[in-house]
Amino acid sequence: MPEPMEAVRRLLGLRHRGRAEDLPALLHEVAPLLQATTARVLLVDYAQLQLFPLRGTGSAGTGSAGGGSAGGGEPVVVDGTPAGAAFTTAQVTTSDDAVWLPLLHGAERLGVLEVHTRAADVDVLETIAALVAELIVSRRGYGDAVEHTRRREPMQLAAEIIWSQLPPLTYAIDGTVVTAVLEPCYDVGGDSFDYAANGDILHLGLFDTVGHGIAASALTTLTLNTYRNARRSGLDLADTYRSIDKWIQAQYPGSFVTAILAELDTATGQYRRISAGHPAELLLRDGRLRAGPASPTALPLGLGHMLKRGPGVTTEQLAPGDTLVLYTDGITEARDRSGALFGLDRLSSFVVEQLGLGLTAPEVMRRLIHTIVSYEQGELRDDATAAMLRWRA
Repeated sequence: MPEPMEAVRRLLGLRHRGRAEDLPALLHEVAPLLQATTARVLLVDYAQLQLFPLRGTGSAGTGSAGGGSAGGGEPVVVDGTPAGAAFTTAQVTTSDDAVWLPLLHGAERLGVLEVHTRAADVDVLETIAALVAELIVSRRGYGDAVEHTRRREPMQLAAEIIWSQLPPLTYAIDGTVVTAVLEPCYDVGGDSFDYAANGDILHLGLFDTVGHGIAASALTTLTLNTYRNARRSGLDLADTYRSIDKWIQAQYPGSFVTAILAELDTATGQYRRISAGHPAELLLRDGRLRAGPASPTALPLGLGHMLKRGPGVTTEQLAPGDTLVLYTDGITEARDRSGALFGLDRLSSFVVEQLGLGLTAPEVMRRLIHTIVSYEQGELRDDATAAMLRWRA
């Protein structure tokens, strides 16, 4: 059996009998079969600032695994490094003696596979990286090695509850991309998002729950799962709004959630949505800000019973390449030391500039959330969440 195929065979053995924490030692073992001296997995932390070696069997912190160098080594910053370039661009980067390959699960950026070699076949390594990414995702639910690797500080319970319910941050199909970011990643409790692709329809919801902490995360949990239940029951947007509104009113009277409930027909570009007391999306076309759908079109979820009329559903016909940016008020209401708001103008200018650089949607969102955190000197006053939807980019 050719040596690369033997490496694939051994890695595939983890499908039935392994854990994510077994991967570093196994990669160390199969590296010679790939004409490499070492190979290691670097996972991005929750803040998407650094790439950390996957914790392996018997490792402590970011120490070595499996009795050798597998799983060991120092973290790598994302910005300004070859490993970071592979992560941010989702493209292979190389040096004289190393290759860095993006670890992608679909369009979700997990981290980087770092391989030290002078002679390896990059096509073979790309296959290995794809397999490693699948193994990480399929094995991470059986232990906490991935979470231990990605967390750089204790995660508050409210954030633990929210993160456990969110879909992958990025989804893409046929040129349509949806991607989201949340901060503070270790203490978020009131913001959330969800999406689902069913046939030609891409469903998208962005939610901003009143309050903070456990109380907010409990209300967010009800909102997310009622949204999914309504969607999976085949309800249209208006009835989905009514269902969520009813359950919030019944279980948390007096509380409310602002939201965007949207559907994009990926075949035609027709975008339909309800704005439940939420800021209007940004609509960017040909590098310029355009007038978007009217907002709001309904009261916040939980308060809809106060009006007799039903929620308003607005429709926007997108053009190929159009970009929609959904955001919670923690983005635009971020304040600098002087008290100046980040504001809608800064938000739109930032997105236009970053897209003009040819950056991918997930990378624009990563840079946006870091800009917001920096604007507030590292201490956010409110949860800040944003989602980008690009049609036929």
